[in-house]
Amino acid sequence: MKVIICGAGQVGWQIARHLSGERNDVTIVDSNADLVRRATDTLDVQGIAGFASYPDVLDRAGARDAEMIIAATHSDEVNMVTCQVAHSVFGINRKIARLRSQSYLTAIYSDLYRRDHMPIDVVISPEKEVANAALQRLSAPAAFDTETFMDGMAHLIGIQIDEDCPVVNTPLRQLTDLFSTLRAVVVGVRRDGTLFAPESKDQLFVGDACYVFCHRDDIPRTLEIFGKTTSKLERVVLVGGGNVGLAVAQNLEARGKRVRTKMIEKNRRIAERAAEALERTIVLNGDGLDASLLAEAGIGRADAMMAITDDDKTNMLACVRAKSEGCPYVIALINDPTLVPLMEPLGIDAYINPRSTTVSSILRHIRHGRVRSVYSIGDAEAEVIEAEVLSTSPIAGKRVSDIDFPEGALMGMVRKGDEVMRPLGTTRIEEGDVIAVFCLAKDVPQVEQLMQVSIDFF
Repeated sequence: MKVIICGAGQVGWQIARHLSGERNDVTIVDSNADLVRRATDTLDVQGIAGFASYPDVLDRAGARDAEMIIAATHSDEVNMVTCQVAHSVFGINRKIARLRSQSYLTAIYSDLYRRDHMPIDVVISPEKEVANAALQRLSAPAAFDTETFMDGMAHLIGIQIDEDCPVVNTPLRQLTDLFSTLRAVVVGVRRDGTLFAPESKDQLFVGDACYVFCHRDDIPRTLEIFGKTTSKLERVVLVGGGNVGLAVAQNLEARGKRVRTKMIEKNRRIAERAAEALERTIVLNGDGLDASLLAEAGIGRADAMMAITDDDKTNMLACVRAKSEGCPYVIALINDPTLVPLMEPLGIDAYINPRSTTVSSILRHIRHGRVRSVYSIGDAEAEVIEAEVLSTSPIAGKRVSDIDFPEGALMGMVRKGDEVMRPLGTTRIEEGDVIAVFCLAKDVPQVEQLMQVSIDFF
């Protein structure tokens, strides 16, 4: 399949890496020649330097025989015009655009824009995806990362190993013996900045950050085994009242169980807009780094604080201050992946990376069929691939213990019909089963070959 990706930033680069690795013919377009050169030097893709919305640039990129175009530049207007040109001039069948402006999103999701007037098949809203990710983090306040798989029946949760963790220094094989009915598997461990897939003889040490696959119904027990207490969220403080903060607050208001929410927003106009849109949330106009304002918001009594402004450093400092004032759980929105290693030393419990959530969302929308979901971990260090097993796959009919997965890959969960289970060595993988596999970035091609994933696009 021939795919054109417009925008060679982090989002465009990651999507190009995924699709080119699946043997698609990928061309990446960007007005920044350096970004295009980086993509062509590191990936098996072609590159065109120029404005993505220009017909002659798209023509040089091969738009006349392209089957899909993904407009993921930093400009909403460029992305929309690119899709329009792709449709009107070149007749490209599948068009995906990343849009940030709430005004555009409101119009496109209403009857104001019909497909004939704005031919975009899938609209990806980074702010909507980030808001969903933020709510997922709040749903598991003891975890630093969360993602759902297998229609929500399986969860990947990130757990920080503390000194009071009951299973510290215990080999993973013993965990399986001790908790034989627990549907949970440790698939990844980050230690001293290095992420790896553990073996059964490996132990967990204080300071490790581990990724655990578990059944939805076993999340509370899993967290308890790892020394985490699950408490109800009754009071939440949000720093940042933009589109993300507003969406999170509206969702919290809509929940059956009432959550007392207070919001701090520095920009008066944005604060007034949020106050008008929200019914029960108290909106305070001021600086989220102001200790007196945080005290007025009741940060010392809050169950969680989420800093979701558009400035990484503000988010990190607001979390540090909230933690020092007694807030037990803080979440920061972080755009720059190089800042992630600072999370643990600063005591920040969880973070949200908008780029990772956007990439995962785009990949979910463009894939149909065997590959059901892809989730990027860290700074593209690892991936979780959820896929249906084909009859022609090398792993079909084999027991898990007989599958020759690379060293950096582990199977997390298996779904057989309506049953989601922890894979054992004796579990036989059959055609039609759905499996979720954690794998380091270097091992992704080999895992895809083993799974023989057949990518069927819409």
